[in-house]
Amino acid sequence: METVISVKDLEKVYGNHSVLKGINFEVERGSVFSLLGENGAGKTTTVHILSTLISATSGSVLIGGYDTRKDTDNVKKRISLTGQYAAVDELLTGKENLMMMGRLNHLDRQTVKKRTIELLHQFDLVNAANKSVKTYSGGMRRRLDIAISLLASPEVIFLDEPTTGLDPRSRNNMWKLIQELSNKGVTIFLTTQYLEEADQLADKIAILHEGKIVEQGPAETLKKLVGEEKLEINLANQKESWSIAKQLLAGKADEKNLTILVPLSSVNSLREQLQLLHENGIEPASISIRKPTLDDVFIQITKIKKSE
Repeated sequence: METVISVKDLEKVYGNHSVLKGINFEVERGSVFSLLGENGAGKTTTVHILSTLISATSGSVLIGGYDTRKDTDNVKKRISLTGQYAAVDELLTGKENLMMMGRLNHLDRQTVKKRTIELLHQFDLVNAANKSVKTYSGGMRRRLDIAISLLASPEVIFLDEPTTGLDPRSRNNMWKLIQELSNKGVTIFLTTQYLEEADQLADKIAILHEGKIVEQGPAETLKKLVGEEKLEINLANQKESWSIAKQLLAGKADEKNLTILVPLSSVNSLREQLQLLHENGIEPASISIRKPTLDDVFIQITKIKKSE
């Protein structure tokens, strides 16, 4: 597929503090790329450089084939940025916000009117179009903010932690919206602290840690880095049985919750573990198969890097 964002050896230094330390990645057109990292890892700095708000100390960034330093105007025509907090005018209505921003983007009146109607429908804001934004919920403000960023039909949209502060229902609605945009060919660059969000949405994930990208790839590929599936055996209210099971099984024991996490390499392995418990008269309160998660990946990878 066509590469729409290309980042090579990107560095950003403030005084004696190095925020980005030579990061590299590519984003394909129409895909969702997620940049994960703890607070202070450099996520927002990366977004600000890619969206031309600040300059890099060194390295290169191409958006749609245009250099962000040399062809800033061409880059700006192709991108849009939605920050961590909704940037809307609370005194205006939703419709007025869209109309005003359309004119500020130098769109002609007919185009502004057409796009405003389209976006109000697309983002389910028709009924609230003529209401003051100060009456909107957090989820509605977020939807309006993203709608505004799409007025000029950008090829690439940068979403910097778009679901921060939203309730679970609003977050799920935002996930659906992002997926719909991607399905329509918009390239989404997403930063988030919610690992489940990246798992649900991203075609490719990069983990940024202390200014460096330590791993990147599809979610399933990253999960394989932390090993296979595990059998979680719960022996609630069976302290004696848990102690015996801990000796029988080669797994990670959790005394507080009376659980044992056993690696599974095959169906036969599962059968053998359960048979061993049965032969020793141990009946688990519950068993479940636990697959590796992005939480496991993030914790293990960043832990390894900190210890190096």
